[in-house]
Amino acid sequence: MTAMGFDEPGGPEVFRAETLPVPQPGEDQVLIRVSHAGVNRPDVIQRQGFYPPPPGASPIPGLEISGEVVALGKGSPEALLGQKVCALVSGGGYAEYCLAHFRHCLPVPAGMALDEAAAIPETLFTVWHNVFERGMAAEGETLLVHGGTSGIGTMAIMLAKAFGLDVIVTCGDDEKCAEARKVGADHAINYKTQDFVEEVERITGGNGVEVVLDMVSGDYVARNMKCLAESGRHVTIAVLGGPKAEINMAVVMSRRLTLTGSTLRPRTDAFKAALADEIARTAWPLFENGDIRPVMDKIFALSDVSAAHARMEAGDHIGKIVLEVG
Repeated sequence: MTAMGFDEPGGPEVFRAETLPVPQPGEDQVLIRVSHAGVNRPDVIQRQGFYPPPPGASPIPGLEISGEVVALGKGSPEALLGQKVCALVSGGGYAEYCLAHFRHCLPVPAGMALDEAAAIPETLFTVWHNVFERGMAAEGETLLVHGGTSGIGTMAIMLAKAFGLDVIVTCGDDEKCAEARKVGADHAINYKTQDFVEEVERITGGNGVEVVLDMVSGDYVARNMKCLAESGRHVTIAVLGGPKAEINMAVVMSRRLTLTGSTLRPRTDAFKAALADEIARTAWPLFENGDIRPVMDKIFALSDVSAAHARMEAGDHIGKIVLEVG
């Protein structure tokens, strides 16, 4: 099979095609003939040399795929053979075939294109766990999301609105703010021309937001805390602005704030399976009936993965970037 890998970390240009054996499914695994693969920020960070795959994972990037199940490992249900699925994987998505744990797969709904299906798992699993499980977001509360037009941001907007939350996002220009509002955000703040702390205070009438979904970290953490309501929850899922933050713990105590965060890729198969089961019960029906569809940016051929990564790094995309593999 053909896969896109790299010999040494570097810029988008380090990708090169390689020929690898088709992997064989082990216990509880399925082999998927890949139709499309999503491109995500962790892929970029891995290519740069800062996010190595966990033990046992494929060194080939790619954390979400769609395609057809063509072989089963021991313990995998026979009913999956020949089925169209999308799957969360720990690596290996940038290839013509990829292994997945059968419990990390979701059936592609009738009427959903496979490019859309590949754009869902990584953002859906990440947002569900961090906004609704760790962040304990509930109907009637307000969520602040940074990076409102990213894949994570657009998924967070749609899921939050579907479950009765008000949503405030920050974006880097007025055009992206307008796009975020089209996706469903109640308010969009241009962080380059407005102070988002002041804007959140104005929008909420001084009450603040119950949950912040933060991809920036660094000096954003202290500013985010000023946006939180009492007993608010701050959830970090990336550290694009730096891994260290200075916070006043007296404020955390007096306002009963919760600071948490997570990374999804290194979690156990059992954790991801339990998360997939919960998503299948609670959120997947929204995709099956068409209430939610991923916001799509651009589709690149697998051989053009360097261009796909360059687009993500430029920050001009709105929604998901996807590779066409099959």
